Amino acid sequence: MPRRPRAQSAGIVHHVINRASRRITLFATDKDYLMMEQALFAARHRFGMRLLDWTIMPNHWHLILWPEYDLQLSLFMHWMTTTHTQRWHVARRSTGTGPLYQGRYKAIPVQSDDHFLTVARYVQRNPVRAHLATRVEDWRWSSAWWRCRKCHTPPPDRWPTTEPIDWKMFANQPMNQIDLGRVRDAIACGWPYGDAEWTEEMARSFALKRTFRAHGRPCIKCK
Repeated sequence: MPRRPRAQSAGIVHHVINRASRRITLFATDKDYLMMEQALFAARHRFGMRLLDWTIMPNHWHLILWPEYDLQLSLFMHWMTTTHTQRWHVARRSTGTGPLYQGRYKAIPVQSDDHFLTVARYVQRNPVRAHLATRVEDWRWSSAWWRCRKCHTPPPDRWPTTEPIDWKMFANQPMNQIDLGRVRDAIACGWPYGDAEWTEEMARSFALKRTFRAHGRPCIKCK
């Protein structure tokens, strides 16, 4: 049974992730990355989505989205992933060979305070952790690249919290293992990322159920 769309997502920041089916390489060339970037920007324009940060990796991507009205997130994601999938298969003449993504995207509600800054840092640092870039602003297929070059077409949207003056220096420093583990656990569980009270409120609002990681180990946010 398909999952219900997030009808009450208005005004809540979401960390959105999806990965390639069968761990295939989605983006092997600049043309592949550009195809995804174009689909992302077209969806943003079509649905008026606030796009705060993004990073496109060889076999997955991370987005930080801030919808303004209910169902905007679901409509945006459906159109973007469908459009990208169709274009990807057409480019490879592989239409009808199976799904491109491993399943429905994950959308993790994120509290708009220091928790947001932690997630933004996590997203921007993905290429650095994967040894694809030395610094966050060097990875062409990310919002960090656009922000640091003050590109105007299109710029990332303004964050819900004030960007620290020394953000670039801070983002380029390795994350501590506690913050890194908590973000990863929230992703693995599909659980909101924020303080305890806010997390429980979001879980009730979205009717989320606690889940477990591999081998039955409960996530940090699910304990």
